[in-house]
Parts: sequence; structure tokens; C-alpha cells
Amino acid sequence: MKPKLRQGKGLSLGRFQSRPLAFLTLVLLCILTFTLAPSSPLMATSKSETKIDFVSPAWVAQNLNDPKLKILDVRINPLEYITGHLPKAVNIADNNFRGPNGFLPVQYWQEDKIGSLFAAAGITNGDRVVVYSDGRDVLGATMVAYLLERSGFRDVAVLDGGFKGYKASEQKVTKEFPKYQPGSFTVRDNPSIRVTLAEVEKLIGKPDVVFIDPRPEELFQGKQDIWLRNGHIPGAKNIPWPTFTEANNPDESLKNPHKLKSLDEIRKILAQRNIKPSDNIIVSCSTGREATLQYVVLKHLLGYPKVRIYEGSWTEYSTTDLPVATGPEKAV
Repeated sequence: MKPKLRQGKGLSLGRFQSRPLAFLTLVLLCILTFTLAPSSPLMATSKSETKIDFVSPAWVAQNLNDPKLKILDVRINPLEYITGHLPKAVNIADNNFRGPNGFLPVQYWQEDKIGSLFAAAGITNGDRVVVYSDGRDVLGATMVAYLLERSGFRDVAVLDGGFKGYKASEQKVTKEFPKYQPGSFTVRDNPSIRVTLAEVEKLIGKPDVVFIDPRPEELFQGKQDIWLRNGHIPGAKNIPWPTFTEANNPDESLKNPHKLKSLDEIRKILAQRNIKPSDNIIVSCSTGREATLQYVVLKHLLGYPKVRIYEGSWTEYSTTDLPVATGPEKAV
């Protein structure tokens, strides 16, 4: 739909014919307005609130007949999907959403490419999306859920327990491939949920800012020689991501990294680390993937209002000359 000129007093074409420069200026403004309208995925911004939840296998099974419900199986090995998956589930491996950006590896693709991937998997704005993986790849499920929020999508959930939990609950799985049409997905970028390297630099040492690092202790302390520089952001608190899950449940039958601990247990963990809802929280990990689980739990399940992800994480930070801390945690 082309922009229209109001035919009102002071805006008649006769006046502009006598003032060609003014008329030309207005025409150019109209062209720019049309070109940069929110229908463009790259320019649109999200103002609506996204909700990410963790849902049970029973909830998914009860809602399978909802035509708006779309299910993404983001397991990386395609043979796992082919061997068995949830009904309606479309497989798109979580590693499809990242790649080199000309300077760093494993970075999130540009918004238009992410939107195209979701559309190819049958996702349309206004759908309800459940994401799942299996085992420790719960991080892939929360990463894709985060990218849906980042793209302005509103109704997102992660399957608690993943594929293993779904099968264990005796819900129906299938080997049949779903028939579906590509979706229509417009990205509405939500920059408020992430921080850049420049912002991180300004936030280090601020008394109301808490950096959470969910990597294993060996990486946090810089004991493994992986990056150009090894260690952590000064002042960061190390809470390895499995701490929030049943990954280390002493009962072998209940051990499942894709299943969360109760929210009360997670609240106790945070209280022991003196992490409060009023804190300005930045979650930073190795590549921006591990951080998504704690981001989703803190912001969406516990309702902490000021939680963001440093997407570049240690992959980017280690290439700079910003300060690096090693060894156990130390207050700044």
C-alpha cells in the first residue's frame, strides 16, 4: 500500500508546484518512510512481551491438536530424529542458527537469515512454538527459544525433560514425518535482551551489575588452554548451567540434564550466591549458547526483570585487551 498525501489546506499540489524543492523533499521522505516501514524484517522492532515457559510432556500431548501449535526438534544428529520424535515435530538442528560473522566463529546469523530458517520450519508469527532436544543439548532448545524471543516471537515453550522425558512419560512418539507448509515469519528484532562488548566494558565493576558465567569451573578459572586468553570477566559468579537441572540427580533414573530442578531449589541456589531479583544480570558463557538456559530460567520462570545475554561471550571477549580474571571467584 502506497503512502497517500492528505489533500488538505496547505498541502495541495498547486503549492508544491510553485515550490519544487519542498515538493521534492516530501517525495523523498515518503519513499524513505515506505522503504523503512516495519514490514521489513531488518528494521522492525519488537514492543510486545515474549513469554518463554517450560511445559510438561502431558501439556504437549494434550495440545497436539491445536493447529497453532508448532513443535521444533532441534537435535543435531538427524538420525535421532528419524529414529523417533514427537508428533508434528519438524527437525532443524540448533547449529543451523550460528556461523562465522567475518571475525568470530559460532555467532548468531543476521536477523533475516534467522527469520528464513524459522519460516522454512513452518513457523508463522502468531503460532505457539514448543522447542525440545535431548540430554545436555537442552542448551540448544533454550538457545532456539531465546532466538524466537530475540526475533519478537511471543508464545514460546521448552519441553521439560526433552525427548527422553517425553518417552519416559509414555506419551506417543512417531517415525512419521509431518507434512507442513513453510511459514511466514517477520523478524521484529528485540535488542533489549542482549548486550554488546562495548556495554560489557562499561558494566564491569558496577555495584548493581552481576555477571553470571555458566561454564564449567575449569573454563571459568582459566585452567584449560582453549581461547587466546583464558579465564573470566572480573567479578563474575560461576554457576555451571547443570546446577539448575537434574543432570546430577543421585537417583540414576531421575538424572536428566533437560529437566529443570524445582523453582524453589533454584531460588535457594541463587540466594546462596546472593543473586537478587533487583540485580542487573548479564549471563555470559563460551559462545552465547550455555547462557540461554539460565537467562530463560531467571527472566521468564523466576521473573527477574533485568536479565540480558552477552552473545559474543568468551569467544569475543578473549580477543580483546579487556581485563581477564583467573582462578576462583573474586569480588571486584
